[in-house]
Amino acid sequence: MGTPVPDSKTPVLVAFGLIALGVVIAALHGVVHGSIGGGIVAACGVLPALVGMWKGLQQETQQTLALSVAAVIAALVVGGVLIVLGIVHAVV
Repeated sequence: MGTPVPDSKTPVLVAFGLIALGVVIAALHGVVHGSIGGGIVAACGVLPALVGMWKGLQQETQQTLALSVAAVIAALVVGGVLIVLGIVHAVV
């Protein structure tokens, strides 16, 4: 098994930070109304999460890989929901 590197969880933290930033941006407009910009920021959390997945695979660390998969799913779900709510609010 590979040895974990101290910064192996940094991309996951960045991903969750982008998700949180997207939610904060959406909250400024009203979370119920959504926010296309906030959704895009939250969905951009996928990129560092994928880097974390790659690091987890390279180091063969299950914890880093599991956190990265959770971050990918969370970024896609939160970003998608915020974008859809923003589009629905803009149309209605």
